[in-house]
Amino acid sequence: MSEISTTPSAHEVGSAIRKARSARGVSLRELASRIDVSPATVSAIENGKTRVEVGRLHAIAAALDTGVWELLDRLGDSDSDSDHSANAPAAAPLVEDKRTGRSWRAFESLSIDPVLRAAIDDFVEKGYHGSTMRSIATRARMSVPGVYHHYRSKQHLLVACLDITMAELFARVPAARDEGTTPVERLSLMVEALALFHMHRRKLALIGASEMRSFEPANRRRISALRNDLQHLLDAEIAEGVDQGLFATDSPRHAGRAISTMCTSLPQWFRDNGQSSPERIAADYARFALGMLGVHVQNN
Repeated sequence: MSEISTTPSAHEVGSAIRKARSARGVSLRELASRIDVSPATVSAIENGKTRVEVGRLHAIAAALDTGVWELLDRLGDSDSDSDHSANAPAAAPLVEDKRTGRSWRAFESLSIDPVLRAAIDDFVEKGYHGSTMRSIATRARMSVPGVYHHYRSKQHLLVACLDITMAELFARVPAARDEGTTPVERLSLMVEALALFHMHRRKLALIGASEMRSFEPANRRRISALRNDLQHLLDAEIAEGVDQGLFATDSPRHAGRAISTMCTSLPQWFRDNGQSSPERIAADYARFALGMLGVHVQNN
């Protein structure tokens, strides 16, 4: 897998998407249908006229039966169909980070609409299959047609929940990783970020842990791809630590899964009114994770 040393431009990302789509024999219109956007939107992406947020990038990769890293490995390949003239628009960020300037440890209240907030509460209380658009409308104090005006189906609400979850995780976990200078430090910080998210965003985390079975196939593939890429971030640090002799495990992949599962199970028992704060628990979990890898850390 090639390293991407600088933030790719919108033109480079769009070109990579176009090449992947063409290689798979997928028309522009078909890709638009698969990711539920207009053909004009796909055209704008492929021509570098609009930036690609992390959720949409993963949706495109899943729709093309590939992974994000495999998709971005096409960056820098020659592309005779693209326009790289001196008059091309300025490079735009690959991922638009709406949390710029905020610490990955800070969890402000989410700004979400009343319908989605009601759906989150309903899914947590009744489960996806126990919830209905009517029960969500009642909780949101809206009419059923009013709910449908904002979301076309209950499935769209579930997808929105997971898109928020994955977008936030992909903002927080890499930000935590980048504060470390060694695999030990980076892995510890990433586990802390994962643990904090699963406590501070407990309801969203519960939905993510319990409702994968409720996704329609295309949505399940996309969310699974997102989860796999997040797991890859942990696995990469563990692999580097093993290579450097910093981690002592003969099952690095199993250790990585155990560490992530440890974090995703937190919403099942954590309560805001418990005896320990999320910050204390997250620090403990980071220490536990390093212990799995043979690194002893003094308990403060």
